[in-house]
This record gives sequence, C-alpha cells and structure tokens, in this order.
Amino acid sequence: MNETALSLLSENLMYAGQDQVKMDRLSRLKGHRITSGKELPPVQFLFELFGKPCFPRGELVALTGKPKSGKTFVSSILMTLAYRRTLLSMKRLEEEPLRVLWYDTEQSDVSTQDILKNRIIPMIGEEAYDEDQFLVFNVRQEPWGERMSLLEAAIEEYAPDLVILDGIRDLVNDINDGSLAQEVLEQLMHLATEQNCCIVSILHQNKNAEDKNLRGWIGTELTHKAFEVYECRKDPDRVFTISQQLTRKHDIQDTLRYVVDEQGIPQLASGGVNLQDGDKPLAGDEAKSTRLNEKYLQGWDGKMPVLDYQLLFADALPDEGVMTPAKELQESIMELAHLTSTYLYNSLHRKALKAQVIAEGRNEFGHLCYYRPPRDKPQTQTVVPPPVSATVKQQLPEFDFSSIPPPREAPF
Repeated sequence: MNETALSLLSENLMYAGQDQVKMDRLSRLKGHRITSGKELPPVQFLFELFGKPCFPRGELVALTGKPKSGKTFVSSILMTLAYRRTLLSMKRLEEEPLRVLWYDTEQSDVSTQDILKNRIIPMIGEEAYDEDQFLVFNVRQEPWGERMSLLEAAIEEYAPDLVILDGIRDLVNDINDGSLAQEVLEQLMHLATEQNCCIVSILHQNKNAEDKNLRGWIGTELTHKAFEVYECRKDPDRVFTISQQLTRKHDIQDTLRYVVDEQGIPQLASGGVNLQDGDKPLAGDEAKSTRLNEKYLQGWDGKMPVLDYQLLFADALPDEGVMTPAKELQESIMELAHLTSTYLYNSLHRKALKAQVIAEGRNEFGHLCYYRPPRDKPQTQTVVPPPVSATVKQQLPEFDFSSIPPPREAPF
C-alpha cells in the first residue's frame, strides 16, 4: 500500500472514531431527555410542616443560621421524626419509620453521644429507638480529604432515607474554593438521586449580623443546588425559630417557634400565636395566654389581639422610601411582634396598606417590595407683603419736588 493510500485510510479511521464518539454522546444524551409524556416518579416528601410537604427524597436541603442558633437541635427534631409520627408542627408522611444516617464532622465524640443519649433518644422513647435504623458517625478526626469518600461509602452501604450532614463545610479545606465546592455538591446530588434519600446539609451563615447568605463559595453552590433552604434563629428570650427561606415547590410561610424545657425536650413556644389548623384565631384564654410583644400590644378585642400596626411597621421599615422585599418584611414584622402565624400578619399588613402606612412597589428585578412612603411635608407658601395702609402713607415724609433746579440748556 502506497503512502497516499495509507494517509487516506488513517484520515478515514480518525473521522470514523470521531463519529463514534459523537454517536455515543448523543445516545447518552437521549437518556436524559425530558418530554411531556415521559413517565417519571412523583416527588416523595419525608415530612410535612404546617400541612405543607417538605424535605424531599432525591434532593439536597440546606439548614442554616448563625452560630448557636439551634441548627443541631432542628436536625435532632428531624431525626426524631424518623421514629415519631408527629412532633411540634411537623409530621412524618410515610407510615413506616425512616432509616437515619447522622454524619457529624464538627463536634467531639462526647458531644455527639450526649445529644444522642440525652436529647434524641428521650424524644423518640427508649422502647422505640432502634440502633440498627439509626446510624451515627463522628468523623471529626478524619482528614478533610477522606470525609467525602467515607460519607459516600456509608450512604451506599446503609441506604438511609434521611442523611444529616453536620456540616458540609468540613468536606472541603477552603470554603471559597469554587471548583472543589462544585465537585462536592455534584457528588452529594448524585448520592441523593441514586440512593433516593434526602440529604440535609448544615452550614453557617456569614459572620456579619445583617448578612444571611450561606458562608463561602460552598454556601453559594448549596443555595443554588438545594431544593429548600431553612433558617434557624434564637431570640434573646431563648425562643428558637425555623422558617423556610427558599423552595422549588411548596411555599411555607408560617414560622415554627419552640422552646426547650428543663429536660431538653422542645415545646411549642407560648411567646406567639401558633395557628396550626388553618387561618383561625385561637380561642378564649388560650389566645390571651400568649405573650405578644407588649410594645405593640394595645389590648384584646374578644379573642383577637389589637396591635399598634403603625408603630410596628415604622420599626420594621425605619427608613422612608427604602424598598424591602415582601418576605423580608413579613419576617421582620413577625419577629418584632412575636408572631408565629401569617394570620395576624396578613391582617396587620392589610390595615397598614389601607392606611397608607406602607406602599407597594417593585425593585429592579421586578420582585414585590414594600416601603414606607415619605410623610407629607408642609407646603411652602409665598409670602405676599401686605399693602401699605393710608396711615402708613401719612407717616412717610413728603418730598418737595420744587426744590429741584431746572436742567441747564445745552450750548450750541
């Protein structure tokens, strides 16, 4: 075979190889195609909060907050719900108990065990607790580079329904490494999908008190990839709250408020109005026993509290004309007044709009916002001097025009 023929054969083989690679890619891509008629399983949710499904299988959920704001306690509530059907305002949707995998990267072995023995098991009940269904691993002593692979092995081996990853920050050595953050999130999404489990990832918010964004580049990636994002808070009265910040499906507007009793068991907070059976006011003494913020509480109209909504919205929007997103305004009002349901908030909001205490607008992104309109300023009046009266004219000295000499004639 001559040199020209060999060259042509080599070129044809090269193109043939490229065509095969392309065909393989197209074949793989077709498997990912979504059509309106493609049969897909419905989203399965593990829990329900205020009657709304939440924490789906096959997805990531983010749990965030400032340090010591109750993130680990909320994760304990979720793990307890794997055994108990209901707790506080949450409910497990599936009949059978769930298998839990708690993967702790932050605390010491002693702290993890203490939470298990003195918080979670008492909430579950010793007779119901099954150690084979409740898998706890503390990997703080492991190098950061090994923690992801160990988590992957644990999920594949034990096939949990619910994974608590406390915390995701310790799967990377640098929270601002964008490439590593993306790699970790892709691995977690793959695990959640392949194992059909819900992976709850715990991560702190930024240190600035006003900044609620999740910390670092990994926080940005988690926010983008998570199906839901929940925020934990603790107020000065040691009342803990959990509220949904972002979701792709069911919007949960109510905020869950709870306190921890002397035995370490969570109880619904009495520092607000907890409406769990729809938008209905509480009845009788039960309603009046709640502790709304006395700064705004003016009294009671039967079963309903009367709040100074003008002062309340002025405190929530201290600067006139500044656009505030609707969700942020609601959170601020409910926190200031110690509300735990949207029922009272919606009533106050309608009154504030009608009285023009607040006004509606849109920000540069087209999102619904509210602002406090500037107060009416007094109109500037043009001062017109009063006419000079005859009396004043008489007081003016008269000028003798006869004293003016005649003008000289111009010489020619």
